[in-house]
Amino acid sequence: MTKVNLAYYREKDWKRFIALADDRENLHDSWKDWHKSSLKVKKELISQGFEVVEIVIDLDELMTFCKIRGIKNNGKARSQFVQTK
Repeated sequence: MTKVNLAYYREKDWKRFIALADDRENLHDSWKDWHKSSLKVKKELISQGFEVVEIVIDLDELMTFCKIRGIKNNGKARSQFVQTK
C-alpha cells in the first residue's frame, strides 16, 4: 500500500498559518472549511487504496524549511515539507 502524507493544520494555528502563507488567496477562509475539504481529500485517497498519514504541521518548522531553501510558503513548498516527514 502506498503511503501519502497529508498536511494537518491545528485549529488553534489557523490564523497564524494564514498570516504566514504567501498564497493566502488560495486558502480557505476558515479552519472549518479547510478541515471539511481535507476530510474529503483523505476519504478519496483512502478509497483509491492509499494509506493516508496526517502530518501535524509545526508552523515554525515549516517557516525554517522555507527559509533554508529560499522558497515562499505556498502550496508547493508545503507539499514538499510534508513529504519530508
